[in-house]
Amino acid sequence: MGNRSARFYTLLSIGAAVLTILLKTTAYLLTGSVGLLSDAAESVVNLVAAIVATWAVTFAAKPPDDEHAFGHFKAEYFSSGAESVLILVAAGSIAFAAWGRLFDPQPLEQVGIGLALSFVATAINGALAFVMLRASRRLRSITLRADAHHLLTDVWTSVGVGVGVILIPITGWIILDPIIALVVAANIVWAGLRLLRETGMGLLDTALPAEERQTIADALEPFEAEGIQFHALRTRVAVARRFVSLHVLVPGSWTVKQGHDLCEAIELAIARSLPGTFVFTHLEPLEDPVSWADQALER
Repeated sequence: MGNRSARFYTLLSIGAAVLTILLKTTAYLLTGSVGLLSDAAESVVNLVAAIVATWAVTFAAKPPDDEHAFGHFKAEYFSSGAESVLILVAAGSIAFAAWGRLFDPQPLEQVGIGLALSFVATAINGALAFVMLRASRRLRSITLRADAHHLLTDVWTSVGVGVGVILIPITGWIILDPIIALVVAANIVWAGLRLLRETGMGLLDTALPAEERQTIADALEPFEAEGIQFHALRTRVAVARRFVSLHVLVPGSWTVKQGHDLCEAIELAIARSLPGTFVFTHLEPLEDPVSWADQALER
C-alpha cells in the first residue's frame, strides 16, 4: 500500500465503519449493554467522519487554480474540525444514555456472543488505525491522522467496555456498565478537544516546528559563510505543504542575473532539505538602510 493515495484509506475507513456498526449494533441488541451501545454510537460517528474525510482529501488533491493559487490543501482542516465536533457529539450521546442507566441498571444477556462480535469489530478498527497512521506519516495528512486517532479511541473504548461487560457477571455489579460508558465518554471528549486544537493551529498558519526551522537554518548556513545575509524568515504549514519566505541581502553592485541565480540556489537548498516546501525569496541590496527596515508584516 506504499503508493496509495489518502483517498484510498478514507474509502477503506468507510467500509470498515459500516462493518463495525453492524457488528457492534448486533452486540448491543443481544446484550442490552449501554456500554456496547456507546461503542456502536461511536462507530456511527466514524462513518460520518470517514465520509467527510473522503470529500476533504479529494478536494485537497485538486491542483491550484486562479482562485486558489496556493492549492486546496487546507480543505483537510475542515475534515479534522468536523471530526472533532462529531467526536464531542458522540461523547455527549454516550454520556446521556449512560446517565439514565446509572439510576436504573439493567442485567445483561448473551454476553459471550455480544463480546465476541465487539472484539471482532475492535480488531478491524485496530488494524485499520495502524495502517492509516503509517499512511498519514508518509502523506503528511492531518485527515488520515485524525481518522486514525479516532479509530484508536474507538479501540480503547471497545476494550474498556469489553472488560466492564466481563466483570459484571463476575462481580454482580450491574452498575459497572453505565459507569464504564461515562468513563469512555470522558476519554472521547479529551481526544476530540486535542484534535480540535490541532485543527485550529493549522488554520491559524502556525509556524513550522522548531526542528524543521533548524533544518532551514542549516540549509542557509553555507550561503551565510559566503557573506550572504538573511532576515524576515517566516514559515507556515498547510497540512502536507510547508511555506517559507525570506529576504536575501546581497551587495548592491550585483547584477540581476547574479541575484536570481543565488535565490534559485537558496530555494533549491531549502526544498531539498524539507521536501514538500514552497520557498519564496525577496532580493535586497545589503547597503540600503531600507532593506533592514522592511521586516514587519505591515510592509
